[in-house]
Parts: sequence; structure tokens; C-alpha cells
Amino acid sequence: MHKSRLAGFIIDCRTDDVDQAARFWSQALGYSLKKSASAEDTGYRLFDTPSDDLHIEVQKVEHPSRVHLDIEADDIEAEVKRLEKLGAKRVGQVRTWWVMEAPTGQRFCVVRVQRSDFAENANKWHE
Repeated sequence: MHKSRLAGFIIDCRTDDVDQAARFWSQALGYSLKKSASAEDTGYRLFDTPSDDLHIEVQKVEHPSRVHLDIEADDIEAEVKRLEKLGAKRVGQVRTWWVMEAPTGQRFCVVRVQRSDFAENANKWHE
């Protein structure tokens, strides 16, 4: 058995100024920005959402701008295999997560647990 659920939304921005893009979305959505402690997050700007709320961030990308969702899972490989059985395809692995493509063409990611209430509120899947 493993657990998973919607983790949040990533606002992919093709831009030379990710800070300006993050300021726009921060003001549009009403969330303040917070600093990341990770040096790997240079192309990301994080929103200060409550620990049990959806995770939202702006990401600098080279592909066309879009919004994609993240699914958080306590066993990423088990969740990826479950989604493949539903028709999704692996696109590529990035650090600890998988970029996937739904049968309908949308890209999304399967990531590690993000929110503090995951254990109590995630969906349970029995293999």
C-alpha cells in the first residue's frame, strides 16, 4: 500500500525575470513569497502557503508557459506505476521526482510528500 494526493500547482514561466513573474503571481493569488533553503531552487520562487495547504511555486522554464500540477506520494515509484496502469507515461526523472504525461497530453509531476497533513488525508492505494 502507498498513499498519494494532489500536492499543488507549479506556474511554469518562460521568462528572463523569474522574480518579476513571481511578484505578479504573488500579488494575483494573495500569497507572499518565501526564500528556499535549497541551493537547487535557483529557478524557483516559492509561495508562503500554510503547511497543510496546496503547495504553489513559480518555475523558470524553457518550454512554453503553462501551469502543471504535482501529485505527492510516500512511494514515488509505486505511484508512477499506478499512474502508468491508468495510461500515463514517464517523460523523465528530475532529481527525486518524475515528470509524467497523462493520456490526454497534460504534463504533471510525481513528487515526495509536501504537506504536513499528508499521512492523515492522502488517498490509500492497494497494489
